[in-house]
Order: sequence, then C-alpha cells, then structure tokens
Amino acid sequence: MATRDVDNSPELQRLLEKEKEHVMAKQMVSKLTIVCWDKCITGTPGSKFSAGETACLSNCARRFLDMSMILGKRFQLH
Repeated sequence: MATRDVDNSPELQRLLEKEKEHVMAKQMVSKLTIVCWDKCITGTPGSKFSAGETACLSNCARRFLDMSMILGKRFQLH
C-alpha cells in the first residue's frame, strides 16, 4: 500500500511531468536541428556558416518554434 501512495504522490507527478517536458524539449531541438540543417546547409560547411546559411538557419528555427507554439496552444484548447 505504501508503494501505491508514493506512485500517486503529487511530488512524483510533478517530477514526472517535468521530466516529460524535458524530453519533449530535447526532441524538439533535435527535430529543429535536422530540419533546418537539411534545408539551409546545402554543401559541406567550412569553419563558419555563410551569411545566407546563417540567415536561413535563424529564420528556419524561428518559424519552427513559432509553429510549435501555435500547435501547442491549439492542442491545449482541445
């Protein structure tokens, strides 16, 4: 019975929710990296990104995060 109380404790639930959010954030960064890299880096990168690559990566990341926030809000409503 004590184990069951621990499993349902609010503290444990908060910890699990926080860990779930952490994993989701890591997944989003990974997806963002893959998508934007494939879109913006067309050749073998040198020691620095070109101005065009830098702008593309910045815009891509911004759009990806904006869309993620829009979708997140949309799903919270339902």
